[in-house]
Amino acid sequence: MVANPDCIKRYFDDDVVAVAKRLIGAQFLVGGVGGTIVETEAYDQNEPASHSFRGPTPRNRAMFSAPGTVYVYRSYGIHWCANFVCRSGCAVLIRALVPTDGIEQMIDRRGLSDPWKLCAGPGRLAQALGIDLSHNDRLLSDSRFSFTPASLEGTIIAGPRIGITRATDLPWRFGLPESKYLSRPFKKNGPSEV
Repeated sequence: MVANPDCIKRYFDDDVVAVAKRLIGAQFLVGGVGGTIVETEAYDQNEPASHSFRGPTPRNRAMFSAPGTVYVYRSYGIHWCANFVCRSGCAVLIRALVPTDGIEQMIDRRGLSDPWKLCAGPGRLAQALGIDLSHNDRLLSDSRFSFTPASLEGTIIAGPRIGITRATDLPWRFGLPESKYLSRPFKKNGPSEV
């Protein structure tokens, strides 16, 4: 577990695409509930799909906080989504994880027991882990979080991001190729190994 704020900042103070790849296989827990990250998306301040594209606002100000800060926002007014801030204005959306800890709590929060659907998608993941606006703009070194860098050696694939209408050509969605826990499978002819 990485709890030291300086270690967290060093880990995340990097290019957002590099961090998005590096997060595959990392362990992320909130209040002892969570698992292994298997899918991420990178969002850079200089591309129009990013919340930070037009600069800081009250809603996105956490994206301009220190590297390793958690940025939480509500998607479509319904689902909370969790991101990890890298350099200023850049963040990685955590799209899916393999549940490993606190599965009973996840089942209670989600109201279903299918392990493959507990954390497959950013809204489902946030609900299962109990993430809400109270987690926004807090460092991953905060006591309510547990973060352990990946020790995974293996293939990571890349493809276009999901659910956006701008900068759709960027292959900034990353994941484990054969994971059953992805929010959506990568297209057979679309993804490439990274």
